[in-house]
Formats: sequence, C-alpha cells, structure tokens
Amino acid sequence: MNTNQIATLLQALPYMRRHKGATLVIKCGGEIARDPAVLEQLAGDIALCAHVGMRPVVVHGGGPQATELSRKLGHEPRIVAGRRVTDDATLEVAKMVFNGKINIDIASALRRHGLSPVGLSGVDGDLIEATRRPITEMRDPKTGVTEKVDFGHVGDIVRINTHVLQTLLDHNYVPVLASLGADRSGKIYNINADTVASGIAVDMKADKLILLTSAPGLLRDVEDPTSLIGHLTAHAADELLKTRGVVGGMVPKLTTLIAAVRGGVARGHILNGNAPHSLLVELFTKDGTGTMVTTRDEERVYLEE
Repeated sequence: MNTNQIATLLQALPYMRRHKGATLVIKCGGEIARDPAVLEQLAGDIALCAHVGMRPVVVHGGGPQATELSRKLGHEPRIVAGRRVTDDATLEVAKMVFNGKINIDIASALRRHGLSPVGLSGVDGDLIEATRRPITEMRDPKTGVTEKVDFGHVGDIVRINTHVLQTLLDHNYVPVLASLGADRSGKIYNINADTVASGIAVDMKADKLILLTSAPGLLRDVEDPTSLIGHLTAHAADELLKTRGVVGGMVPKLTTLIAAVRGGVARGHILNGNAPHSLLVELFTKDGTGTMVTTRDEERVYLEE
C-alpha cells in the first residue's frame, strides 16, 4: 500500500466513525440500474457502507426499462410534462419491471458483495398507502400547452409505515424497495420513485437522502459542468426555484430534497450515479461530489467539520 492510499484511508476514517449507525435512503434511477457495470460498482459502494456500520435502504424506479418493455409489447407510453400516464397496460408493465426484473437485479448485485438484500414494494408490509391521483391540470414546458390529464393508476402517498424496513435493518438486511403502493382496497398504484424515497427518508428520520441520477448535480449554468453548486440551504434552494435558476428534470429533484430536509432528514444529496464511486466520495471526503441540501443549522455543522 502506497502513501496516497494510506492518506485516502486516513481521510475517510473520521467520516466512517461519524456515519456509523446512520440510515441512508438511496434512490437509484432506472438509467443506472439498466447498466450492469454501473450497477455492480454501486452495489460494491453500498456494501462498503453497510460493512462499516451504515444502514442503507435502496429505493428504485425504472422508467427507461418500463418504456422499453411497453414498446416491445406494442404499447407506446404516454408522458406528459415528464410524468408517465399509467393506464391498465402500463401498470402491468410497471409491476413486471419495477417489482420484478429491476428489483431482482439490484438485490442480486448486492448479494454478490456479501449483503443480505430483501426485495419488496410499497404494497408489502402495509408500507405505502396511496390514493389515485385526481385529474390534474398540466402545462407542457416544451409547447406551453395546458391540458387536464388523467394519470390513471398513478398514486399520491397518503401514509407511510416503515416498521417493516426498520425491522429488516435491525436484523442486518438491506431493503430494496420498488416504487409501488396500494390503497386500503388493495388497488396498486405507480408512484414517483423520488417521492417514495423522500417519504421513506422522512418517516425513518434518515440521516441522508441520496438521489442518484445521470446528472452531476445542480449547476449554475447547465452548459458548464464546472459550475456545480456543492451545497446550499433549503431556503437558498427555494430562491433558486422561484427565480427559475433551476430548469428541467432538476426541478422536481430539488423540490424533493427541500421537502425531505424540512421533514427532518439531516442532509439531501443529488449525485451522478454513473460517475465512479460518487457515493463513497460524497460520504467519505470533505469536498464530496454532487449537490447537498441542508437546513441552516445543519449547514453550520457541515462547515465546522
């Protein structure tokens, strides 16, 4: 082992001590789960976190895979303002893809790295109670056209009960959760995975909510990858949204982190899940990678570290 490797380990040691016992809710996007090499690396990073005493919960979506399977079955998905309309056929695809292939692929990768994953969805263990989303007026940002949209079997969260997740963590299992929920009558709904991850993190009083995406984080200039905003408070993030300093798919992600932080999650992160070991760099180095959102009090703690 050379001097640089020793220095890296020494730099990581205080963060390992600080994060021991911490609950991490890690949302893995479908675009990350579909690449076997990226998924394998992520599984190794999550395993390292677990082996040094952290408590990871993995939440996943699967939009790209659902779109691909729908088209193979001759059904063209309908997306309105970035949101998937879930008709009867799309719901069947979501059940097959989310709680089937993707869930098993992630669990299998974690198992190869010495963990004991348990695949489930929000339908299991009375975890997520949802209700059908009402007809909603939506404006397409590309065309400017506003229309009333029936999203079909898309659910809004009514209640979250993470007892089953806490029980699994207490017995050294790693929950891998597909973003489906059900109402009291058992009707199944497709729920946005970022929203599920945020709700889970708040209910569990998680130390961190981490959204893994294909973007580097929040940029001041979307054309300039060096303009990354490393950290900001929920208040500052609100101001960016009000002044339209954030656009596109980053808007709902930032909104998700703001809600989680204000709901009691200590720190929220947006990371590039395709970048090598971005999760470990964020957790075990001072500068980290991606964008972190905190309360003002937690920002002071961060600056003093």
